[in-house]
Amino acid sequence: MTKTRSLDDTLALMRDLRKRCEWDAAQTHESLRPYLIEEAHELDDAIRLENDKLLREELGDLLLQVLFHSVLAEERGAFAFADVAEGLITKMKGRHPHLYGDAAKEPWERMKSRHRESIADGLPAALPALHRAHRLQDRAAGVGFDWPDVAGPAEKVEEELKEVRQELRQSSPPKAGAPPVLDARHYALEAELGDLLFAVVNLCRKAGVHASIALDKANAKFERRFKEVERLAKERGIDVAHAGLEKLDALWDEAKRAELSEPP
Repeated sequence: MTKTRSLDDTLALMRDLRKRCEWDAAQTHESLRPYLIEEAHELDDAIRLENDKLLREELGDLLLQVLFHSVLAEERGAFAFADVAEGLITKMKGRHPHLYGDAAKEPWERMKSRHRESIADGLPAALPALHRAHRLQDRAAGVGFDWPDVAGPAEKVEEELKEVRQELRQSSPPKAGAPPVLDARHYALEAELGDLLFAVVNLCRKAGVHASIALDKANAKFERRFKEVERLAKERGIDVAHAGLEKLDALWDEAKRAELSEPP
């Protein structure tokens, strides 16, 4: 009968590795930073692929990073894994005062806002831009700065798109292959496009969609369809690099129709 492993077993293994493995013994919080980021991305890939076997493996790899940092802190006398667990339990109970206390149910962002000096407090500096926009908007909504429904954000997207079009009429787009001219006009257009992107993220958020996930799926769809364009072109002896927009667009429409006709 296979023994059921526990967190205590994993902690014991991590402590043993620190004593007996040269590589593990040499690591620090700083040296492990790239691995933590890499493992988080690999776990995200497993979720995106809906691969349970891979998901299980990547969860273990991410847990290893949590254990590694906890044991390093333990060795420094900073805190132990038990303190990490205690902090997590305290935080989660604090997020659910209606379940673990007598308080009324309240949005988490509203509760957290009472302990922040600024809307950006605690947001990681390296957080991807789409995710950061979503979190900033979430936090603003937590203190009441939000539309009641999707109508307001949708109108805002239209407003920002009009401003982008107006700026485009006054700008001179760079010639094909040439770098943009970084003048005042360029930065004005950049600002308007940034506002448009921010407005689209807000529309996504209000509609219950995370912009980064939506864009990730759109990227995958574009890649999949363009690979089919390339396959069709190769099959028909068409040079993609010199085919021109009209031919490529026709192949794109064909690839799209084929994909949409496939059973789910």
